[in-house]
Amino acid sequence: MSLAPRAVLVHRASEYEELLARHGTHGQAEFFLSSRGRSLREVAERHHRGLRAVADVAAAIPAQWRQARVERADLDRFLFAPEDVVVVVGQDGLVANAAKYLNGQPVVGIDPEPGRNPGVLVRHRPSAAPALLSGAASRRCVVEELTMVEARTDDRQRLLALNEIYLGASGHQTARYRIGPDDPAATTEAQASSGVLVGTGTGATGWLRSLWQQRAHAPALPGPVDARLVWFVREAWPSPVTGTSLVEGELSGSRRLRITVESDRLVVFGDGMEGDALDLTWGQTVTVGVSDTSLRLVG
Repeated sequence: MSLAPRAVLVHRASEYEELLARHGTHGQAEFFLSSRGRSLREVAERHHRGLRAVADVAAAIPAQWRQARVERADLDRFLFAPEDVVVVVGQDGLVANAAKYLNGQPVVGIDPEPGRNPGVLVRHRPSAAPALLSGAASRRCVVEELTMVEARTDDRQRLLALNEIYLGASGHQTARYRIGPDDPAATTEAQASSGVLVGTGTGATGWLRSLWQQRAHAPALPGPVDARLVWFVREAWPSPVTGTSLVEGELSGSRRLRITVESDRLVVFGDGMEGDALDLTWGQTVTVGVSDTSLRLVG
């Protein structure tokens, strides 16, 4: 007997909740915002819209299904199951935050504030939840397979991201490493820079694009479903022992970028989640390329 699907609602604390946690009371939060020319009323209204959206989606889950809820801050400790249908209620970035912890589960993006969010990944209103859940569970729905980027270290750590993976220093220090194709016969280069960014077509509208626009002859940016990545070195500078010839490129198929750490500590993190980073020390190696796992986004 097969298990009933489980709907996992992914959400994050609202700005209103974060303000209360920081200041203790509604009145203190209101005073804090008013001193900066903002009104707490608008923040509270957005909070309640988000609560209503989560409640509407929860009410749309079939009675025979199981349910679970997980906040963004707890994603790295939550165990997703193969039969889950993941429903993300929030901004586009919350889909990217959840994507790295999934392995083929269908994802439904619900926008609690249409018109405020771009709606690239959270494409649906709460009212569409019943039909979307039914279609996702039966696999009778349109699904986009969005390419993801993967980093693998020489001690078998693995990190996935939907938008981009960054390798560099945790603060504003210089990152020192050796970079080149993941091929023993290939030429590599020692570099000192502000870090390396490797991104997907989904990430091509954000941080990746800002670097791409600064290059005169950069490779074309991929689309969200293209099994291709582009990579850029940020602010590489030359010295007697470091170069600037390998500062951009693209990766597809089994081609991977290989980076060997030549600093006391570098970090690797995905989609801006620096709190869930891989720590690398001198001599460690990481390779980055197209992931075998993709995000299955319900269209």
